[in-house]
Amino acid sequence: MSAPPAPRILEAPSTLRDVRVRVDERIDDLLTGEHRRWSRFDQLLDEPLERLRHFSVNGGKRLRPAFCHLGHVAAGGDPDDPSVLDAGAALELLHVFALVHDDVMDGSELRRGDPTVHLHFSRLHDEHSWAGESRRFGEGVAVLVGDLALVLADGLLTGAPRSAWDVYNELRVELVMGQFLDVAFAANRSADPATSQKIALFKSAKYTVERPLHLGAALAGRLDELADAYSGYGLPLGEAFQVRDDVLGAFGDESILGKPVGDDFREGKPTRLVLTAREVAEREQLAPALEVLDRIGDPSMTAADVVAVQEVLEFTGARAEVERYIESLLHRSVDALTTVDLEPGARASLVDLAVYCCNRDR
Repeated sequence: MSAPPAPRILEAPSTLRDVRVRVDERIDDLLTGEHRRWSRFDQLLDEPLERLRHFSVNGGKRLRPAFCHLGHVAAGGDPDDPSVLDAGAALELLHVFALVHDDVMDGSELRRGDPTVHLHFSRLHDEHSWAGESRRFGEGVAVLVGDLALVLADGLLTGAPRSAWDVYNELRVELVMGQFLDVAFAANRSADPATSQKIALFKSAKYTVERPLHLGAALAGRLDELADAYSGYGLPLGEAFQVRDDVLGAFGDESILGKPVGDDFREGKPTRLVLTAREVAEREQLAPALEVLDRIGDPSMTAADVVAVQEVLEFTGARAEVERYIESLLHRSVDALTTVDLEPGARASLVDLAVYCCNRDR
């Protein structure tokens, strides 16, 4: 058995910071150009384009571009290859598309410390006393802003080889399927752990880690050789990333997260934390705990209700159990990197990035 990958890494590794700077510059250049082009055409296009640019380059971890970059470099690819930078920027704009639409579906009010895109335009509608319903206007514009991010993401991959497009296309389909499962799962209030794990697989494991790695390997011409090892690293790490996200959504610091803690409870998301707590409460016949957990899914949950759920997650041992699960996934992920020949520096960076993903506070 391999040595544990500790120490804990809470600060973003240098590779992640470096990739973020380059990707942000690429996206800013692209969106500034589009803003300049279309706002000249009609001033009504100024605000949506500026909002897309602001949202895209302010906040976010840039994990998907980083995994794409490291997947490419670890495979022996040129770290300065412009096609990898464009692929990373495409992944980030695809993520913007997903977040903007996700916020509409969830009715969220805060993202990256700012009002969500649909709320921003709903308030703009109210300020100008425009015709129609402000909520519908805000949601409609947000959907279009997300659509534009998707179209521009696709454009960045125009010159990519067929193998890279195959990975990118599969990533997009998997993302939509995972989102559909997430919406349906929350609506029917299912408690099926298998479906919960499928959602984590598509919305996080594949989307955040595995497919970006595969895309980087495809751009380096080594996808067939490295696909299995990258999946062995990416799938458990992606699941750990999602589970850590769930823990932060339940117990994180709102000032660091940039979004409210407890929203997952109000939306009724059946996270591993909640499912574990419910399983323990039912097995031990903890009626008061079950009463608290039954409040999950009520949009009107108060701050006191959120605290009560947090206490149950602690009391039942669910939080501790989930932390142990994250650690086990981290070990599996790092072990997979020992099975193939990779560029040593990039391999070390992949280990650091895995430890950071599992221990992050945002």
